[in-house]
Amino acid sequence: MKRLSFMVIAGEASGDTLAAELVRALREEVVLFQARPTADVQPVWTSLEPRFFGAGGPRLAEAGVELVEDMTAHAVFGLVDVFRNLGHFVRLRNRLRDLAIQRQPDVILCVDFSGFNRRLARAIKEHIRARQGSFDQWHPRIAQFVSPQVWASRPGRAQAMQEEFDLVLSIFPFERAWYAERAPGLWVEFVGHPLVDRYAGRVRATGPSAAGPGPEGWRVVLLPGSRERELKRHLPPLLEAARRIAARQRTRWRMVLPNEALAGRARAQAPEGLDLEVQAGGLAEALAWADLALASSGTVTMECAFFGVPAVVLYKLSWAEFQVARRIVKVPHIAMPNLLAGRTVYPEFIQDQATPDALAGAALELLENAERRAWVKEQLAAVVRSLGEPGAARRAARAVLRLLDPQFGVGPEPETVCRLEAGGLTGRQKVLT
Repeated sequence: MKRLSFMVIAGEASGDTLAAELVRALREEVVLFQARPTADVQPVWTSLEPRFFGAGGPRLAEAGVELVEDMTAHAVFGLVDVFRNLGHFVRLRNRLRDLAIQRQPDVILCVDFSGFNRRLARAIKEHIRARQGSFDQWHPRIAQFVSPQVWASRPGRAQAMQEEFDLVLSIFPFERAWYAERAPGLWVEFVGHPLVDRYAGRVRATGPSAAGPGPEGWRVVLLPGSRERELKRHLPPLLEAARRIAARQRTRWRMVLPNEALAGRARAQAPEGLDLEVQAGGLAEALAWADLALASSGTVTMECAFFGVPAVVLYKLSWAEFQVARRIVKVPHIAMPNLLAGRTVYPEFIQDQATPDALAGAALELLENAERRAWVKEQLAAVVRSLGEPGAARRAARAVLRLLDPQFGVGPEPETVCRLEAGGLTGRQKVLT
């Protein structure tokens, strides 16, 4: 008889939310499995509540995880921040490695935050290999939820991941086939995109206008990013582009930022005469309202796609970061909807290309070309369909539990069959190693 124990490591706000959704799904799936009748005289698993502990943020705490480290204090952005905090992250990794060794969880769940989590997983695996042949029988399974973007810049790392993780939970349909070619020994399961669940029922039925502006004019949302450095680099060209667009088209504007501190800084820079509302939070409502977005590259471009909002995408780095990125990035697009579509659906402007003239020109072309807007919305709908049905967290939980027992997740509901649109592949997302 055994009470299951899970260690969860989630960095930054997005990972904290994903991890909390996975924890809740794991609790439900463990209860569902244990409630099924069995012919065993002595069941392997008891009905005891699974135990969760680890490092994360407020969402994980709300989900009932015992937090031993607040990871929201360790968010970094860019190469400069990483190098400045390298010693700190080594010490943090060692503390979490020692905690895992002390408490010996059955499963270690690494959520997003891939650079740190890969090093932690490697350190734990090295400890286990060093003790092979001893009386220590602890052999945890390690899963990574959200694949690191090794397919974009460092494909050689896929081989190393076979030694670090027992399972990678993928949220994009092309990733499983990509790993199968480069790391066939790694179990990769496409579970679908969590945003499908998060925004289910929230997208308005008609979607943003494809025919033309409403009586109040075009509605445009500005999304400069979620970090202070992104705001500093993206806000000037975005605001100047907005001013130029407003001089030619009747428009209303909203800007969405993740917190009030960043929103206050943006309000202080807003040009006079621009009908701009700056808000902290409320992204879903703003996208349901918008006809167009000017957005920083990142997860927010997928959120634009979910709401069927045509967008113009920009991204600016420091000179040093850009020099590194231009040498290692191997994919043709920076916006994920473009990668999934295999074509330029959202115009992209990187570094010196992200000028007010370029951004305004692309935005006006979308606003003034109804056929182009309609085509973009068709492409976005196809992208969203490729991401699977609702239930990503539940499918992820079932895959994690099958690390412990192949019978987990086999129950009254048939196992979800997902279509892999990349490469025309179709099949069950179950690869047991």
